Amino acid sequence: MLQGSQMERCIFCEIAAGRLPATKVYEDEFVVAFFDRAPVAEYHTLVIPKQHATDIFDVNDDNVRALASAIRTICRTYRSALGIDNLQIVCSNGADAQQDVFHLHFHIVPRTRLDGQDILWKPDHSIAERFGELLSRLEKAQETR
Repeated sequence: MLQGSQMERCIFCEIAAGRLPATKVYEDEFVVAFFDRAPVAEYHTLVIPKQHATDIFDVNDDNVRALASAIRTICRTYRSALGIDNLQIVCSNGADAQQDVFHLHFHIVPRTRLDGQDILWKPDHSIAERFGELLSRLEKAQETR
């Protein structure tokens, strides 16, 4: 976790503390949600823990539960109030996974069929042939912990 002057350099910590402006759509004791400043769709929302956590590996269990609850609440609100039935929820962890702000955050992105947005994954079907090997490696790794 960041302390002191390190935390001040985190734009999301600044927003959570109210030192930087944001268009907030939800806030509770643990979480704040606001419109993304570089939206790819109307109502594109970022959901963050108020307490700094770099990524999913750094966040405590209470904040994970609070984040999940807030995401569900926001999605339900968008559905009931605005009729938004199609949402993409995205969270990147680490630079290689395209995380760009190193404060844990989830994107809620309303989607429509012809919105021009895509997350295109290229399936590698050969991996499925190695599921047994992958599971075995996981089980062995867990035994040694």
